[in-house]
Amino acid sequence: MLKVLSYQVSDSIDIKSFRASFKEDIYHSDADELFYNTGQETLVYVFKYGVVCFLNYTERETHSYLEKITPFCKNLFDPKLSEEFEVDTNSRENKFGYNKIEIINSDIETLRLIMLNVSQSVALDYYSEQTNRLQEETSYHIQNLERKGRLDISGTNLKKFIGKTLNLKNRISENLYIFDSPPEAWENENLNKIDLELKRTFDLQERFRDIREGLEIVKENLELFKDLLQYRNSTFLEWIIIILVFLEVLNLLIDKFFK
Repeated sequence: MLKVLSYQVSDSIDIKSFRASFKEDIYHSDADELFYNTGQETLVYVFKYGVVCFLNYTERETHSYLEKITPFCKNLFDPKLSEEFEVDTNSRENKFGYNKIEIINSDIETLRLIMLNVSQSVALDYYSEQTNRLQEETSYHIQNLERKGRLDISGTNLKKFIGKTLNLKNRISENLYIFDSPPEAWENENLNKIDLELKRTFDLQERFRDIREGLEIVKENLELFKDLLQYRNSTFLEWIIIILVFLEVLNLLIDKFFK
């Protein structure tokens, strides 16, 4: 029995710099990920979106590796989100369970595919958590709007909020290829079947859609807030103009009266 353990350690990992520092045992690498074959049935998968996945590592070995990758992380998390998955390599047929998979063939590409899906699952947990926070903050301002009839947020803070939402949305789109099977699965029917079943097991596509829809709702509400603030600022400017015109007329009347 092999154990897969995936951690969301930070917002992102500098893949290019990490690869330059740790070149040994690289099995696969590109701009988004590094896959290391570190020994007999021990593997490490590093993703630029802040996830590190281990296969068959002890707790001590995992801790040591995470310390090694820490200098290359942006916005380190504590505590870290994690997900565990078991792999039985002595099965007569491929079977998929809630937190376990039984496979016939335990070649490195199959194990890599399993680690990829576990890593995407823990990343979705993180993005879901971030989306929920944005929705809660938006809901707070909507409730204030309902109670008081006005927004308790400045134009600058609203712009920051919009930027945070768009940044999260872009990161999800750039980093998670939930609907695409990896290239290796396109050419191998067995890998493709395993990939599709793992996506169903982790409910990746449905969770991805929920996050995307949640961010769209937040974005729509923020657009409404922006329109309300623009209207408020426009009204404020109109009153300033009215007051200035009134003062000018009053000044003319006073001059005429004293003359």
